[in-house]
Amino acid sequence: MILNGVFSAIIILILSTFPVSAAQKKPVYGSHGAVASADIIATRIGLDILKQGGNAVDAAVAVGFTLAVTYPQAGNIGGGGFMIVRTGNNEFYALDYREKAPAAAHRDMYLDENKNVIEASSTLGYLASGVPGTVAGLYEAHRRFGKLPWNKLLQPAIEIAENGFEINRYKENSLGYRYEKFLLFPATKAVFTKNGEKYHAGDLLVQKDLAETLKRIRDKGTDGFYSGKTAELIAEAMAENNGLITEEDLADYNAKWREPLEFEYRGYGIISMPPPSSGGLVLAEILNTLENTDIGRLGHNSSAMIHLWVEAERQAYADRAEYMGDADFVSVPVAELISKEYAKQNFYNIDPYFARKSENVHAGLKQIPEHVETTHFSIVDENGMAVSNTYTLNGSFGSCVVIPGTGILMNNEMDDFSIKPGYANMFGLIGNEANAIEAGKRMLSSMTPTMVTRNDSLFMIVGSPGGSTIITTVAQVLSNVIDHGMNIREAVEAPKFHHQWLPDYIRYERLGFPVDVLNNLRNMGHQLQKTDALGDTHAVLWDNKHKEWTAWSDPKKNGQALAY
Repeated sequence: MILNGVFSAIIILILSTFPVSAAQKKPVYGSHGAVASADIIATRIGLDILKQGGNAVDAAVAVGFTLAVTYPQAGNIGGGGFMIVRTGNNEFYALDYREKAPAAAHRDMYLDENKNVIEASSTLGYLASGVPGTVAGLYEAHRRFGKLPWNKLLQPAIEIAENGFEINRYKENSLGYRYEKFLLFPATKAVFTKNGEKYHAGDLLVQKDLAETLKRIRDKGTDGFYSGKTAELIAEAMAENNGLITEEDLADYNAKWREPLEFEYRGYGIISMPPPSSGGLVLAEILNTLENTDIGRLGHNSSAMIHLWVEAERQAYADRAEYMGDADFVSVPVAELISKEYAKQNFYNIDPYFARKSENVHAGLKQIPEHVETTHFSIVDENGMAVSNTYTLNGSFGSCVVIPGTGILMNNEMDDFSIKPGYANMFGLIGNEANAIEAGKRMLSSMTPTMVTRNDSLFMIVGSPGGSTIITTVAQVLSNVIDHGMNIREAVEAPKFHHQWLPDYIRYERLGFPVDVLNNLRNMGHQLQKTDALGDTHAVLWDNKHKEWTAWSDPKKNGQALAY
């Protein structure tokens, strides 16, 4: 292949490979099971559930509810997400518990009389929330696959909410980041400030109302959230504050099983989420494009490698903006977008020496026949059952609204709709008609819970938060393992970069990219913007040599993995 040779030649011209580490970084490991999450308390509880004989879904339920208490900026019962489940006999299931637009929602609800976007209307306050799906999702996963009693899995979260947990430096910073917004809402101020002052490391965060809500969920399942006292309190607060969610919206909510999105990359099976997540589709487009050359030979994080990645990302995110939305409402051309033929044509459109302008890159199917706050956890048990779960409130602490009397922090997921064609959401993502607001519709997401198989055996579980950067983070971790031979810790900790078509620049982590790499990219025509961190990956990988699970959580955001 001509371009293979061209890209290989660039290596000779541009000696800019970045070594991850002189000495191998070792992950945690264990032969029975592993849990990787954003919070050490949740990870410990998940591992304890496995040790008590629970399976991966049991552990996921316990971790999910615990994170709602101990990791409130993203862990939640007031948001929603996606889960991939693998059974011990290698069957895969995709669970969609994404939030829905309330029945009273409409396409222009965030626009003024002149059709201009009303500032912060889709990100802050009661109107920003979609109907939450987390409780329904975790309950449905347990109903179908759980082993231990439901009430046993919620008890740890209840006790922590009731008795409190000590805030560390990381949580002090995350709470401080939204402090001014907390003060706008009395119930939020009562929970996430200390009598109106900021929390500090060493303080105890107690959430009595949340404990009572969790008890109702423990005792009544989904009825403890979507009907009865909790539903009444949510609907009452919404009605009093110009929100849209009603008791009927809550009663009508359902989590939905969907067909997993599956494709191959260099002989590995990749299993990820279909729409309304864009994660699996964009992941497939990027990796299918890269498969047309030998990424490993380009050198990890060389300017030649990054250039190729960025051009693949540029096209995939252009297609995301045009074609992707809730498949229950719009026709998403899944087969065409993940086809190897389409990826090959996209690859040949790449100039190996110069960056394209995003204004000249458009949705491309005409070429062929017809903060970011989310959190992820990866779990595997001793029988090979596994869970890859990503859920979110959208922005950090969501809408910053705590429903009075419940302790529930609500999402601001309505911003993930295209609130106006061509208008960028909080992550800079552009959307069009496919993702326009409609009553009952699920907003497009970038969440990418993913599993990888090798010879029909489970090989990897991976996912990340990060809004629009989720997909590229997951893709790079996969490539770091498959193309560059890294272990899971090296793959997770390696510096990341991101491009999403618009805005037209590469975001890169400020620590890890040599000056000559950055200069080479600028000389190729790329615009660059540095950032502190991209993603927060939590992953599990099978080590075939030692016959054990290895796991790692990105240390940038205080996560931790454990195995036994």
